[in-house]
Amino acid sequence: MAEPRHKPATYADIEALPPHMTGEIAFGVLHTQPRPLGRHARAAGALNYSLGGPFDFGSGGPGGWIFLPEPELHLGEHIIVPDIAGWRRERLPVLPKTVGFTTSPDWVCEILSPLTQRFDRTDKLAIYAAFNVGHCWYVDPGVHTLEVFARQGDKWLLHATFKDADPVTAPPFEAHTFALDVLWMAEE
Repeated sequence: MAEPRHKPATYADIEALPPHMTGEIAFGVLHTQPRPLGRHARAAGALNYSLGGPFDFGSGGPGGWIFLPEPELHLGEHIIVPDIAGWRRERLPVLPKTVGFTTSPDWVCEILSPLTQRFDRTDKLAIYAAFNVGHCWYVDPGVHTLEVFARQGDKWLLHATFKDADPVTAPPFEAHTFALDVLWMAEE
């Protein structure tokens, strides 16, 4: 006997979630997770700050980018929320007046956690490739690492890895170097 088909998730499913939960839809499946822990938020905020000055605001760097924390991306049937996304300004010259962004970013960063890394490394990465995101970074605050991936056609290639306090110079932000340890903070 065939297994019954489940109805694909909709935006109404995301809207029905309690405020402490984040929802995403990939390939018709609703994925939920609680709001992130402090180390996750610290890593995301510090990275956004490290890249935002030189690339978003042009302070000591080339400018030409816009960065947003946790934007809701509406990519075809998928609703995905990367931890940070970046667009070249010529591709996103003005912000939409809607909640969702339909222009795919040029770069995304996922802050990994035990609850989300399987989804981040599989379905979300496939969606990013399908919608022509050029670069994906994975920050793991638990083990103090950064993995930098670049899309080549429909494949993701590992470009570089960094750990602890390594100086980071990586695509697409080679014009600026920052110390990776600005993302880490002691925990209780």
